[in-house]
Amino acid sequence: MRKDEHSVRVEPLGRTFRVPAAQAVLEAALLAGLNLPHSCKSGHCGSCRARLVEGAIHYPSGRPLGLSAAEEAGGFALLCQARADTDLVVEARLIANVADVEIKTLPCRIERLTLLAPDVMQVMLRLPAVEPLRFQPGQYLDVLLEDRRRSFSIASPPHDSGLIELHVRRVSGGGFTERLFGGAAHTPAGARLDAGSLLRIEGPIGQFIYRDGPGAVLMIAGGTGFAPLKAMLRHVLESGASRRIHFYWGARHERDLYEQALVLEWVRRYPQLTFTAALSEADAAEAAHTRVGWVHDAVLADYPDLTPFEVYAAGPPAMIEALRASFPRHGLAPERLHFDSFDYAPDARRG
Repeated sequence: MRKDEHSVRVEPLGRTFRVPAAQAVLEAALLAGLNLPHSCKSGHCGSCRARLVEGAIHYPSGRPLGLSAAEEAGGFALLCQARADTDLVVEARLIANVADVEIKTLPCRIERLTLLAPDVMQVMLRLPAVEPLRFQPGQYLDVLLEDRRRSFSIASPPHDSGLIELHVRRVSGGGFTERLFGGAAHTPAGARLDAGSLLRIEGPIGQFIYRDGPGAVLMIAGGTGFAPLKAMLRHVLESGASRRIHFYWGARHERDLYEQALVLEWVRRYPQLTFTAALSEADAAEAAHTRVGWVHDAVLADYPDLTPFEVYAAGPPAMIEALRASFPRHGLAPERLHFDSFDYAPDARRG
């Protein structure tokens, strides 16, 4: 082992990997093929919280927002921000049906690109026929470009995985998205990504997955948080299940509900599905026919008692933090709230 590396043992798996001193423990775990629980990767959501059994860590920017002082004093750490000062032993919670799924690095080709909105591109990827990607609805993959990686939720369901669907939001200054959208003056024509371009991906990653069950479900998307929920919705609806689902989609304006027509078509075809849009910055014309305000407020206005529901939510950290704070006060058990929180940072987060 190099002097600037430490070993990390993860219990109860008993798996060990090495982490460079400057690298986040979670990042090293994922690179080692160990699919530890996580979501935002920015220290906000708390999904990667683990108990530090042995060893010492530090946070380059101080204690993350997603970890309280009491939790830190109780021996917990957020692995997405933690840097190892010594060899470590950590105890992480695991979800059995994703813990043993192999994370693969695969070549793929862009089959086609479709502009869903001015700032959202649908990317359809074709994988090698001899290398299928096994994943659960809700998981994501990383696109690897040079020394950078970008994470994107898989929008297609496992039963329709001939092409892997991604929804990519354009990020100002993001090298990958500028190459994909091809609109930056400084992007050489040869560097642009078009249909036929080759990429490398790594996945599946993440423990935000759909779980079958008998009760009613609320699904809540913010922006391109629609992508993993689209995979879940298609999984449920196209499998013939009759589970009742109310899907909420929050955005600034109606144009940001970039596949609303598809969702409305699902509502016509599947009687168990209900759909509500909530616009936070609706203009007068939009306000005449659409709910106005924050999407989590719309959910609570419709369902002040959340006791009977299972909730799946995906979107930016502010939305996830709001519903994590408010939904338990309305009867939602913590174990019935499943979420995926992600930022739109250049070359760093899920889009």
